[in-house]
Amino acid sequence: MRHPLAEAWEQRLETLLQDVDRGLEQRFGSMFDRHPSRPADGETANRRYDGLFRITASFTAGFGSDAGPGYVLNIGIFTLEPVPDSTRATLEKKAVADIRARLPQIFPGRNLRLIRDGAVWKITGDLSLHPEEDRP
Repeated sequence: MRHPLAEAWEQRLETLLQDVDRGLEQRFGSMFDRHPSRPADGETANRRYDGLFRITASFTAGFGSDAGPGYVLNIGIFTLEPVPDSTRATLEKKAVADIRARLPQIFPGRNLRLIRDGAVWKITGDLSLHPEEDRP
């Protein structure tokens, strides 16, 4: 069983990621045909399962990383079409910029950073649970 404050913290992060996903869908959702097994944007109860994009974050303890613990981002594009590296980089840059801009609003006073950690993007900083800030 997970601590309720941890669940609330991760729900706030999930809400942020889904908001950024929504923005990518609005701006770039018609750039490629989405994978035929994925419903159209907004057709499921969770944005992870529809549309062209899926943005998720998974906790890592950071063993072997100079950045330490954090949340590794995964920015997926679901299409059967080839996605040029330059296009993928543009989409990733937009998502990273949007997440960076919103982190201080969603987690005020946390000094969270979105950094490149080797080949991945990672959210690092004050990941501690503070009951007065993290109540659902």
